[in-house]
Amino acid sequence: MNNKGNRRSMWSLNLSTAAIALIPAAIGINYLGKLFAGLLRLPLWLDSIGTVLASILAGPVIGALAGIINNVIFGLTADPISTVYAVTSGAIGLVTGIMAYKGWVSSIKTAAITGLVVGLVAAVVSTPLNILFWGGQTGNVWGDAFFAYLINNNVPLWLASFGNSIIVDVPDKIATVLISYFIFKALPNNFKNIFRGGHEIEEL
Repeated sequence: MNNKGNRRSMWSLNLSTAAIALIPAAIGINYLGKLFAGLLRLPLWLDSIGTVLASILAGPVIGALAGIINNVIFGLTADPISTVYAVTSGAIGLVTGIMAYKGWVSSIKTAAITGLVVGLVAAVVSTPLNILFWGGQTGNVWGDAFFAYLINNNVPLWLASFGNSIIVDVPDKIATVLISYFIFKALPNNFKNIFRGGHEIEEL
């Protein structure tokens, strides 16, 4: 497939019944991941698995929509501040979808690299929000402990907050993309092709 065809399929907004049904399914998976991480007191969020899986299956637009809508719903029903982080969730969906279409979720190694990139992007987007709403903290006990250590050692607030986000977001997103990769690989090809619209994801 030529690059022009890839770009057209990657950015198309195909609101088919399957794609629309994928969005609430992704939101449900996000909730279950977050609940699982909370119950086990993991130093991870695991609240973007559905967003990442939707991005891999249906592209960056559907993935971004799933992430944004997820945060808006959670913000309206549980935590109002969550709505602000819809920006981060949208970025996660976009970056994952782009990298998936370029072949960067085609193996365990490339999925881990994609997770690293997504984690860095999430940290960059979230840091100013963390500073604005939480004084630089994330609400994650591991990240906030590292943040306190950096602040106590006279590290600038913005850098300490970025370090806080990095120490949480990077491992979280690597785990999230890897989990999503294994789910994706386990799905039947006929099911995957429903969302691709006949276009295969580009291989490395």
